[in-house]
Amino acid sequence: MNFDELDQKMRVYETAADTCVLPDMYMVARLDGRGFTRLTKEVCAFERPFDAQFRDMMVRTTKALLSCGFRIVYAFTESDEISLLFDREEQLFGRKLRKLNSLLAGEASAQFSLQLGQVATFDCRISQLPNQDRVIDYFRWRSADAARNALNAHCYWCLRKEGRDARQATQELSGLTFGQKNELLFQRGINFNDLPARQKQGIAVYWEEFDKPAVNPLTGEAVVALRRRLIVNDQLPRKTEYTEFLTQLLDAS
Repeated sequence: MNFDELDQKMRVYETAADTCVLPDMYMVARLDGRGFTRLTKEVCAFERPFDAQFRDMMVRTTKALLSCGFRIVYAFTESDEISLLFDREEQLFGRKLRKLNSLLAGEASAQFSLQLGQVATFDCRISQLPNQDRVIDYFRWRSADAARNALNAHCYWCLRKEGRDARQATQELSGLTFGQKNELLFQRGINFNDLPARQKQGIAVYWEEFDKPAVNPLTGEAVVALRRRLIVNDQLPRKTEYTEFLTQLLDAS
């Protein structure tokens, strides 16, 4: 059996289960840090409940993902996760899920590990969304998750710093409503509404076009060139305003 025959025979075992995203579907990849609870609590001395160094590493990893060859129009990061919205017409790797999932997880893991100085890994899964409304719902969902996580984290670490152990703090918070958790913080001098927006609403990274003064190399004439740059937005709006923000961004992409 020559190489070509053997290659054809064995290749099917790699590709038989290939699944591709259908045309015209929006793709959103969500990457999650694997074992990051232990990483942030036990392995690394990150400040709790929110650490500026960890946040900046997540933002830099997100920016790298927007610049690694995929057509990504919007990214959102909160806690140890990153969500990436692809251009609706993205055709790289034939929209094969195994390719997209493995490459994005590998890229994120490599970028974050280089910054951290030790191995850290991400997994990846892709949502296939039928229309713009579901895309907006997706990012509203992740924004709401950011707010919930921020509230829980501040409450939990307030109790831990008062002497409760992990089990006691978790039990004390169990069953409390949103309002009761807000009150728990307020009694300790923390107004949840006054906390930084980046903690409660997450951080967005996206492309912005801008005019850059330039010179025509052939004529020497002053011209204006259209360029792109990445914007990091840590002051995202909430609720209806966030929906309007996303709608404008999607309409422009």
